[in-house]
Amino acid sequence: MKKLAGMPLLGGLFGAGILTPGIASGNTARRDYFKELGVRTFINAAGTYTFMTGSLMRPEVIDAYNYATNDYVILDDLQDKVGERIAQLLHCEAATITSGAASAITLGTAGILSGMDEKKVVQIPDLTGMKSEVIIQKSHKIGYGHAIRNCGVKIIEVETRKELENAINEKTAMMWFFNGNNFVGKIQDEEFVQIAKKHEIPTFNDCAADVPPVENLWKYTDMGFDLVTFSGGKGLRGPQSGGLLIGKKKYIDAARLHAAPRGNTVGRGMKVNKEEILGMFAAIESYLTRDHAKDWELWEMQIKTIIDAIADIPGVEPERHVPEVANHVPSLRLSWDQDKIKMTPDELRQKLRDGHPSIETVGGSKSVGITTWMMHPGQERIVASRLSELLRKG
Repeated sequence: MKKLAGMPLLGGLFGAGILTPGIASGNTARRDYFKELGVRTFINAAGTYTFMTGSLMRPEVIDAYNYATNDYVILDDLQDKVGERIAQLLHCEAATITSGAASAITLGTAGILSGMDEKKVVQIPDLTGMKSEVIIQKSHKIGYGHAIRNCGVKIIEVETRKELENAINEKTAMMWFFNGNNFVGKIQDEEFVQIAKKHEIPTFNDCAADVPPVENLWKYTDMGFDLVTFSGGKGLRGPQSGGLLIGKKKYIDAARLHAAPRGNTVGRGMKVNKEEILGMFAAIESYLTRDHAKDWELWEMQIKTIIDAIADIPGVEPERHVPEVANHVPSLRLSWDQDKIKMTPDELRQKLRDGHPSIETVGGSKSVGITTWMMHPGQERIVASRLSELLRKG
């Protein structure tokens, strides 16, 4: 305080970097934080990727999130009530909000391992005296396996039905399924559940990126999966750090024993706050009541706008497609004859990224991938114009 008192008022504070312009002045104009911090924004023509900060919350979600900042509640009370309402909406036994789908995987796995035994809750990841193996298909081995291994389990990889059934033993705690690779594996969803039920093994389906379609929100619990998770910050358009865990009540109740506000647990650091809980509730309500046919119509029109802008360019091959599972929305796969257009897909992606406004896309060495469902309406015209300009220049 003495040091501050010796500085020239306001001007000295700004000069020292202690105050940011607009704070001390009482200026209530909306600050452009990203510009102020030197963080560049972009048009999202890529999709709901975490490293690109997922999706944008809808206005009703923001309203619910902001509403929650005004009062205190008991965290478990809010989880209880929101979970009950979501379970009713999604036709399942129980539900809880988590800090992302990866958190849901850890909490769900821990709940299956411990049940309602609080001594086991504290014991994890030491699995002495507990079941300790989780079976997955090799084709379902993705970058989120650590969310399972956090609980101390050994992951057993299999390929065929015979291998799976031979792998089941007294140590088997759970069978885990990655829905995005359903048609890649040799054992698909319904058969996977059927095998698990035959051997009385709990099943967990990771559906993080699997809405739309809306019916997926109940399809897999209806199919018989004991636990299912969805990301909050993808198609649901909830908080990016929110997730949803649904399924059998006995496993949801057990999973919550590992979550905040309880302290000495594997999930204590996976805290979800009241704003995220209420934001997720609003996102699910909003998503269920949307006109999904109208949304699809908009996405189709946006993709067509982009295709129409570049289809007449010699050598360009725009392919409209819809992924069968995960990010199931109208999409564009763009490739071209590089003898006619002297530019690689990587170079085109970089030019789009470096332009004004910046545009983010995806794809590999042979094509550029574009989606429009995370764009603001009208941004597809900017993307179309920029692609046309760059491809025509070659």
